[in-house]
Amino acid sequence: MVGWLLRLVARLVVGFVVVSLSAVLVYRFVDPPLTPLMVARVVETVAAGKPVAIARRWVGLDAVSPALVRSVLAAEDSRFFDHHGIDLDALRRAWEYNARWRGRRLRGAGTVTMQAARNVFLWQGRSYLRKGLEVYFATLVDAVWGKRRVLEVYLNVIEWGDGVYGVEAAAQRYFGVPASQLGPREAALLAAALPAPRRSNPAAPSRYLANRAAIIAARAARLSLARL
Repeated sequence: MVGWLLRLVARLVVGFVVVSLSAVLVYRFVDPPLTPLMVARVVETVAAGKPVAIARRWVGLDAVSPALVRSVLAAEDSRFFDHHGIDLDALRRAWEYNARWRGRRLRGAGTVTMQAARNVFLWQGRSYLRKGLEVYFATLVDAVWGKRRVLEVYLNVIEWGDGVYGVEAAAQRYFGVPASQLGPREAALLAAALPAPRRSNPAAPSRYLANRAAIIAARAARLSLARL
C-alpha cells in the first residue's frame, strides 16, 4: 500500500510538472485569452444580478508608453531586472516584518513576475499553497518567458477597475488615449491605483492617490529600461 501511494504521488507530481511547464511554454507565444480572476469576477457579477462588461484589448509592449512601464516597475517591482522572478531580499524583509508585527496588515513581497504568474495560472486569496505555487510558476515564467514577455503579459492581464483589464483598456477608460500616448502623470496615476484598482479612479484621484502618484513619478524618472 505504501509503495502504491508513493508511486501515485510521484505520478501526480510528474503530471503536474509536465502540464504546468506545457502551459508556460504555450503562453510564451500565445496571449492568454482569459484569466482565473476574470472568470471569478464574471461569476460574482452574474451572482449579483448585474450586467457583465469586460473591457480588454491586448497590445504589444512596443505599444505601451515607456513612462507607464517605468511607473509600474517603480510602484510594484523596482528590482525587476535584478532577480529571477523572486526577490529573495524582499521576501526576507516581509517575513521579518510580519513576524515582528503580528496582527497588523501583512506585508507582501510579490514581484511583477509573481503577479503575472498568479493572474494567468492561479486563483486569488491568501494561503501557503497558493503562495508556494506562485513562487513555482514565477520561477518557470522568468526562465521561459524572459523579461519583455513577463512585462507584456502582466500589463495586459492585470485588473485596473471593474471590468477593466490591461493597460490599453485602462488608458482608454480613464484618459481617453491609447496606452502608447500615456504621459508621466497619467502613467503614475495608473500605477498608483494598482494595489486597489476597484476602489481607485486615476482620472479623478483622491489626495492619497495623487500623493502616491507623485512619489511613483519621482522614482520612475530614475529608472532605466536599457535592459529590457
